[in-house]
Amino acid sequence: MSVLLWVVLPYITLAMFVLGHVWRYRYDKFGWTTRSSQLYESRLLRIGSPLFHFGILVVLLGHIGGLVIPNSWTEAAGITEHAYHVIAVVLGTIAGVCTLAGLAILIYRRRTVGPVFSATTRNDKLMYAVLALVIVLGLAATVAANVAGGGYDYRSTVSPWFRSIFYLRPDPDLMTGVPILFQLHALSALALFIIWPFTRLVHMLTAPLGYLTRPYIVYRSRDVRLGARAPHRGWEQPTR
Repeated sequence: MSVLLWVVLPYITLAMFVLGHVWRYRYDKFGWTTRSSQLYESRLLRIGSPLFHFGILVVLLGHIGGLVIPNSWTEAAGITEHAYHVIAVVLGTIAGVCTLAGLAILIYRRRTVGPVFSATTRNDKLMYAVLALVIVLGLAATVAANVAGGGYDYRSTVSPWFRSIFYLRPDPDLMTGVPILFQLHALSALALFIIWPFTRLVHMLTAPLGYLTRPYIVYRSRDVRLGARAPHRGWEQPTR
């Protein structure tokens, strides 16, 4: 079971994530969009969307720093383990609360605003459920281990296991003694990455770089007040 969860499943997730995006871009290029619902309602969106996106950005940067960067690198930069731990817990907790609050507002908006709810697909509902589960488990693991408990150094277990997957030398034994909330958070994250290519989350991997080089769009008005002459009908002879 340990090999299945911490070796086989991660590689299945990586394959689904990469190949799923290739398939989506090739066969659903015009569906590669957020399917924005701003036209239907904007008041709640102006509150929930920035709160969620700024929070999830800090959470993402924190995970990159904690999972990808080894302890030796931060220590070489002059950051002690205690200082790193305090910064990670404080910022991680604040960012997690902001992300969860923003997601709650977005889900409330999607459920209570009629046109937005009508535009919500089963795919969207699954994505929101898995995303909420990942955030709740991550926040619960942080609070339980570092606020309510005596602290847990995931950089000595979860981080080496994460890097070992990409080194092609997976070590499932590193995850055997990890607290259950951290394990559930990791498994829920794998589930999120499996469904990622088939949801609106694909928009996070794109940027509108084409707008920087595309030609200008020229608009011409038919308002008679803007021209010297009134436009004539197709069957009328133009006046001189």
